[in-house]
Amino acid sequence: MSSDPDDDLAWETLDSDIDYSCPGFDVRRDDVRLSDGTETDFHYVDEPPAVVILPLTPEGDVVLVEEWRQAVGRVNRGLPAGGVEDDDADLTAAAHRELREETGYEAESVEKLNAVEPANGFANSVHHYFLARGCTPSETADLDLDFNESIRPATADYARFRDAVFAGNVRDGRAVIGVSMYEHTHDGHGTE
Repeated sequence: MSSDPDDDLAWETLDSDIDYSCPGFDVRRDDVRLSDGTETDFHYVDEPPAVVILPLTPEGDVVLVEEWRQAVGRVNRGLPAGGVEDDDADLTAAAHRELREETGYEAESVEKLNAVEPANGFANSVHHYFLARGCTPSETADLDLDFNESIRPATADYARFRDAVFAGNVRDGRAVIGVSMYEHTHDGHGTE
């Protein structure tokens, strides 16, 4: 993985500006010089880092969110996730906050799994994945959704959800990545 500006594939950014701004992300235009010297522009989605949480209850269920996704025109079943806010002390705090806001659940413990760039061909997104254990409904937390979020929390048997992911029946990329990371580093029963 190279981030060396002297790499013969590197592009030089000559200028950068936001062409369009909306809730959650911007569309940025970079004026660039390609590695062969050609000057052109490149547009991409510019958004803050996000946390994605794989929340497991003490009984072994997974806490999911069912959310309307306008881009694909259907309700999506996936993992709670959200952008990192300026006042988040650290990513773990952001994971706790997003879990509480989107599901009303609190986690006994949270551990980082990994970070990925899910669509680096057209977005600068970085998703930080967390495993949350001991998740139980909070007695004090109500859902705290953004104005443009239509979300309903749900629980499912983790093994069935995992099987649906690996059978191709779950299309949400964040859920597929989160379950895959967990299965790679754990045996699916909470042991490493």
